[in-house]
Amino acid sequence: MSSAAASRATRRAAFAARRHSYRSKLVIATAVVAVGLVAGTGFVVQSAVADSQATAAAHAVALARTQASLDSTTEKSLAVANAQTAIAAADLVVAEAQAKTDTSGLTSTISTLSNYTLLDPKTVTGLTAQTAEKTTVVVAAAAEADRVAAVAAAQAAADAAAAAAAAEALAEANTPSGAKATAENLASSEYGWGSDQFSCLVSLWQKESGWSYTASNGSSGAAGIPQALPGSKMASIASDWQTNAATQVAWGLKYIASSYGSPCSAWSHSQSVNWY
Repeated sequence: MSSAAASRATRRAAFAARRHSYRSKLVIATAVVAVGLVAGTGFVVQSAVADSQATAAAHAVALARTQASLDSTTEKSLAVANAQTAIAAADLVVAEAQAKTDTSGLTSTISTLSNYTLLDPKTVTGLTAQTAEKTTVVVAAAAEADRVAAVAAAQAAADAAAAAAAAEALAEANTPSGAKATAENLASSEYGWGSDQFSCLVSLWQKESGWSYTASNGSSGAAGIPQALPGSKMASIASDWQTNAATQVAWGLKYIASSYGSPCSAWSHSQSVNWY
């Protein structure tokens, strides 16, 4: 090959090498641009997704806050309504029961619960429960007080009736006929004296006192149906000797039995000496 041909071949080879290098660089540059575009698109997509997720999260937070606010408002309203109901019921109970039992604890709780607008729902609910519980306790205590008062009233009525009956019976027993009935019963049951002895007794005490439990002898001081001298001797039977004919009769029969043995003997002595 001539030197001219060799020079041309050398130039063609150098040109081909330069073209290949340029194409390679172009491909690389194009690839870089393509990669950049793809990457840029990904950033945009990722950013859009992130923005959407952030918006959804913000909406969720706002909804939760709204729901919480609604729940809190509902809870507060319910707590307030329950508190008002409990206070109204408790006030009625205090008005009814304060004269029957101690209502100071319930009154104090009502006072605290009355600040329900200033308290959180849980505190209001707790105080409402306490108020209801104390109201129940006071109602039970008032009912027990009513029961005790009713029992006492019934007992007082029974006692009054018994006292009236006793007074009536005593009044009857203190009459001459009542005193004679008592004497006849005791003479028979305690001493075995029959109607003949009782007849003597009737005559003896008719002469002494007319069978009057209030009889008294102004000159001697003798007193009562049997004309005990002094009248205080009859206290050996009972302290009511001044007002109870039966006490006087019991003493008089005992005196006759120990001093004369029988009413007829005492009556015989009285007829002889004018006393017994």
